[in-house]
Amino acid sequence: MTRLVAQLVCLVALACPVLCAAPLNVIVVLVDDLGWKDLGCQGSDFYRTPNIDKLAAGGMRFTDGYASCAVCSPTRAALMTGRSPARLGITDWIRAEFQLQGRQWPNVRERNGYHRPADPLRKLITPVNEQALPHAEITLAEMLKPLGYRSAYIGKWHLGGKGWLPTDQGFDENYGGWDYGQPPSYFDPYVIPEWLPMGIPTLPPRAPGEYLTDREADEAAAFIERNRDKPFFLYVAHYAVHTPIQAKKSIEAKYEKLRDGQGQDDAAYAAMVQSVDDAMGKMLDALERNGLTDHTMIFFTGDNGGLDRGGRPTENAPLRSGKGYAYEGGLRTPWIVRLPGVTPPGAVSAEPVVSVDLMPTIAAALGTRPPLDRAVDGIDLTPALQGGALPERALYWHFPHYRHGPGHDPYSVVRNGNWKLIEFYDPPKTELYDLAADLSETTDLAAREPEKLRELQQDLRRHIEAVGARLPAARGTGSN
Repeated sequence: MTRLVAQLVCLVALACPVLCAAPLNVIVVLVDDLGWKDLGCQGSDFYRTPNIDKLAAGGMRFTDGYASCAVCSPTRAALMTGRSPARLGITDWIRAEFQLQGRQWPNVRERNGYHRPADPLRKLITPVNEQALPHAEITLAEMLKPLGYRSAYIGKWHLGGKGWLPTDQGFDENYGGWDYGQPPSYFDPYVIPEWLPMGIPTLPPRAPGEYLTDREADEAAAFIERNRDKPFFLYVAHYAVHTPIQAKKSIEAKYEKLRDGQGQDDAAYAAMVQSVDDAMGKMLDALERNGLTDHTMIFFTGDNGGLDRGGRPTENAPLRSGKGYAYEGGLRTPWIVRLPGVTPPGAVSAEPVVSVDLMPTIAAALGTRPPLDRAVDGIDLTPALQGGALPERALYWHFPHYRHGPGHDPYSVVRNGNWKLIEFYDPPKTELYDLAADLSETTDLAAREPEKLRELQQDLRRHIEAVGARLPAARGTGSN
């Protein structure tokens, strides 16, 4: 009888290794404003990122990895829930409490859900953004908690303030998550005395002058050490490399000597990128030291494209434009996944992937499922992580707000295969690009490819209706 039981246990273990083995740990690293080409493994010959390159060499790098929005908060909400920003009603960056009075009406519903731009040349009123990730949404931390995971959030949150912080959304620990979109300062005590003297309320000062990214790395490594004997979920959302561009002078000096005036050559920004890489090194060392390297899945990506204003602080070429824009420079980000036993070392995939895919992919790797009582827009990336193809699908983006000069927004975007359509709302126009032949989006094919244009327009409209996306409206709509 004992032998029979043992045989049955072995058969079950062979049949369901995910369920029978100890659960994998999960680490998600999200870098703020990291450009698509801001890593050595992504082709930069200026920035030095040996630790992130090592991660890519041990896992899979996606060339066509995307953020769910060209600005930060929508991507963060999408990554956390597996649901599209348009479905969540978080389609712009969320203002911190100290910014609300001057930027956006705080009592959204009393203004009929629209925001009137001050500039009379802007012809549309635009939907008001939700001010926090609703409590009713199920986050990655809440999905993993019933499986026995201890969770920590480290760094930039930007999904709501007091009452809507990481510890209000399923995380057990929070180091630095607040309603800020950027840190007051990158140096301890992280304050601007004149208007943000409280610094980062969830990250008490520790050592005067200590660099914020180093502090985040220390908290991450300490969390790994404390939880080496139990399953954990660690979410490290670096405040870097967002403005203010502030770096450790010792590292910045090294890059000053390497500048050549061509493309990427901002020494302070390069030093910030290196500090992010150093943080990755500290986390990888903590995993190795505790025997967890082969028992931890790691996802590394960014929240939107790099901030590229005439090559400052970074340069996204060959991609067009940068953060906030509908073009590839605003939407593409580095994407690296290491899933032990699944990703072939050093693999590269051209499958298009996007932020909403993290939740279903993590769920599948752990033998569970995303929430079943609501629409989840992402898909399980396991087939791609194994070296195969993903099911055919389109990717969508929706930014119904003003951010730049005339003709650049509001906009919605669809990519299907290598075809990409951008629909601008003010003034109304559409642009069509073949990304396989024209990665830099230099040649608009809308006039030459009317059938493809019509097909993608119809697809985009169906999607906007299906997710209940809020659209810009003519001035005079409702009570405004």
